[in-house]
Amino acid sequence: MNEIPSRYNPKETEDKWYKLWEENDLFSAKANPSKRPFCVVIPPPNVTGILHMGHALNNSVQDILIRYHRMKGEESLWMPGTDHAGIATQNVVEKSIAKEGLKRQDLGREKFIERVWQWKEQYGSTIIRQLKKLGASCDWSRTRFTMDEEYSKAVKSVFVALWNKGLIYQDVKVINWCPRCQTALSDEEAPHHELQGNLYYLKYPLSDQGKSSSGTARSDYIVVATTRPETMLGDTAVAVNPKDKRYKKLVGKSLILPLVNREIKIIADSMVDVKFGTGAVKVTPAHDPNDYALGKKHKLEFINVMHPDGRLNENAGDYAGMDRFEAREVILEDLKEKGLLEKIEPHALSAGHCYRCHTIIEPYLSRQWFVKMKPLAAPAIEAVKKGKINFHPRRWTKVYLNWMENIQDWCISRQIWWGHRIPLWYCLDCKKEAFASVETPEKCRACGSGNIKQDEDVLDTWFSSWLWPFATFYWPNLQGQSPSGTVPSDDLKYFYPTSALVTAPEIIFFWVARMIMAGFEFMKDKPFSDVYIHGTVRDIEGKKMSKSLGNIIDPLDIINEYGADALRFSIISITAQGQDVFLSQERFEQGRNFANKIWNASRFVMMNLDPGQVKTDLCVFFKKEDLSIVNRWILSRFYSALKEAGKKLDTFKFNEAANLLYSFFWHEFCDWYLEVIKPEIKARQNQVVMFKVLEKFLRALHPFMPFVTEEIWQRLNSQGQSLSGTVPFESIMTEPWPHTQEQIIDKKLEKQAESVFAVVKEIRNLRSSIEIKPEDKISISAFGHTKAKQKLLEANKGSIINLAKLGSLEILVSSARPKSTISAVTEDIDVYLHFSGLLDAEKEKEKINGKIKELQRFIGAKVQRLKNPDFIQKAPEEIVEKERSGLEEMNNSLKRLEKMRNELL
Repeated sequence: MNEIPSRYNPKETEDKWYKLWEENDLFSAKANPSKRPFCVVIPPPNVTGILHMGHALNNSVQDILIRYHRMKGEESLWMPGTDHAGIATQNVVEKSIAKEGLKRQDLGREKFIERVWQWKEQYGSTIIRQLKKLGASCDWSRTRFTMDEEYSKAVKSVFVALWNKGLIYQDVKVINWCPRCQTALSDEEAPHHELQGNLYYLKYPLSDQGKSSSGTARSDYIVVATTRPETMLGDTAVAVNPKDKRYKKLVGKSLILPLVNREIKIIADSMVDVKFGTGAVKVTPAHDPNDYALGKKHKLEFINVMHPDGRLNENAGDYAGMDRFEAREVILEDLKEKGLLEKIEPHALSAGHCYRCHTIIEPYLSRQWFVKMKPLAAPAIEAVKKGKINFHPRRWTKVYLNWMENIQDWCISRQIWWGHRIPLWYCLDCKKEAFASVETPEKCRACGSGNIKQDEDVLDTWFSSWLWPFATFYWPNLQGQSPSGTVPSDDLKYFYPTSALVTAPEIIFFWVARMIMAGFEFMKDKPFSDVYIHGTVRDIEGKKMSKSLGNIIDPLDIINEYGADALRFSIISITAQGQDVFLSQERFEQGRNFANKIWNASRFVMMNLDPGQVKTDLCVFFKKEDLSIVNRWILSRFYSALKEAGKKLDTFKFNEAANLLYSFFWHEFCDWYLEVIKPEIKARQNQVVMFKVLEKFLRALHPFMPFVTEEIWQRLNSQGQSLSGTVPFESIMTEPWPHTQEQIIDKKLEKQAESVFAVVKEIRNLRSSIEIKPEDKISISAFGHTKAKQKLLEANKGSIINLAKLGSLEILVSSARPKSTISAVTEDIDVYLHFSGLLDAEKEKEKINGKIKELQRFIGAKVQRLKNPDFIQKAPEEIVEKERSGLEEMNNSLKRLEKMRNELL
């Protein structure tokens, strides 16, 4: 065996092994009829993207799945790629040319697009390089980009198919609009943020007709409450709830819109919340999605009072040309001057912001292209209801179905230049209806004129990414070869439907649901079988990580300090299925410490290993040899842990699988097994079992921690002979996932061994409680309350003496407690430590009383904290649970101390 260094240094191993994996083409996958396929398509990161902790969690999960299924003998493909990210990328390049004193309009569309492609070639692969640092085992030869030539054909083909089916139409609707980027935005591209705003109470005078019928002076006006007074210039009604008695007589009457002096009606609709403001709300159909619905329902006039850049237009009268927020202040001053501003109240509100430039979005009446979604949704709903597609955790099924069953039409047009330009053409001569074409047409289909023009808009970025599970396989152009050297038709048929999707909850609607719909519409089949929805990465206080809060932890910094394995294992082991993960820098110490533990234990094994003794088949060896109880126990425990870990991986419970392997290695293999066999470590059966368990454990852990397991496995198998012998470069990642040997699992034996170890633990606790040094020999008496326990004590007397460092161990024949002893009890076994001559009983009592008082103070403080409702409600769940566990441990310690004090007679 090669000498293994005393310290593990991930910087010396990770890049080395990743380079060898790539050079030996170990990540590639091809259609192979003799093997079962397993395929995951990566959620394509934005081409502008930089690795963050969300990426680290998402891609660690995917890599675990791929490496696990690859080791299970399945043809495992992790399809990589990036998204062109229309608005994000255009913004980045606009900022870049702004440094040259240029705007995109100065360059023109064609030249600007050239500059974007130049930027993409220079910087677009940053996120790919960073994913490689994480250990991602994607088939990089297949890397796709949502704007590459073949993919663009797929996008156009889908548009044309939907157009020909009558599912694409143009309409004027209220959409999210960014005045700075001057484009429509999806809801996902306009996330809402809490703002401290105001509620403005405005008086709208009744017309003469309204006054004469109302009968009271108070009804000379109606007070409406609004957060956006600048939009009042576009009001075409005031709405009240039909059940609101305050306004019942006024429904149908007229008001005079202040500043504009336009007559508007009072309408009744159940949409109005009687508790908001005064119960009367202004209705601006062109500038609010709810008002738009009211406008359609009540056939109101739609008046747009803004230019696309957020300045008020000619419909705003005297306020035309003002920025929307500047106009707000002027309008309020004018209303105040006319006595029509009743009051202003502070009001918390949630407003959409452009996800790239952070401008507050404007609900805006605009002519856009839409897709009719209800016909596409039906098969996607049925597939989930019938269990053809399963969400993990299951609670997301209900969320998905609720959205799908209430689905709205999809606004697919964007007013930017970078993206898939809508493949519609208009004839400037005959001016007949637009026509769609995948290829660029030379002439009008109706009149034959060459005077045609393409639609200026581009498609929503999601319109390309919803095709990802099949367009990545060169659909619909399935002839010839892909750059990876495979035949696209074979690949698509073999790998589609893909196996699993790993993603975040915020894009269930914008991506996951749409991929399911696209799969059934264009492939006539589901795109995947399982959807794993992981939680959100937050800081230790439960806040979402963001630059503005300054609480971001950079994954590359963690990799540089602790190693990729430490990052992967730490983030996976603390992320329960579907739950948010709370991170701090210190959390990654767990993964680093585990990597060091594996390294040090493996070094100890290899330093004590005789390679000539370990070349044997474990099953044959197990049958032929009369193995000791500890060897049979560690083998049983390994296969039990392996079996459970496999079940957890198969059901997407990654943290449980990780913690099973962690607990086995640290607490059973290292803490117990290696300590027990240490005096006879050179015995052949100990050599074989020690080697086999370590080698198989490394394979089981490899999907979680690929680098350290490869480094140790190579050293452990330094003869250069792999178990499978299938590739020139022998790597742990091409070895099989260990097979569970059911016949070796012995639960009865495991329970017996646990009883022995429990005795040792109690002896150690007793020694520690009266502060006896570990090297001091002590005398112990023990009594088993059943014949089986007595027999167990006798059979393992030597191991107990060795592990607990005893001078003597007496197995009692009765349950009578020996004099001058302190005791502990495990399941059916009493343990007694003889303290005569080791301590002064009275002084020890005083010392214990001091500890009891101190512990009682700590317990009191914890109890008060857990009684505090603010702490329970505001602290993250795991912090509260940690406090509860700590209190339970303290109470148990208190009971032990009180018992010990009473025994010091």
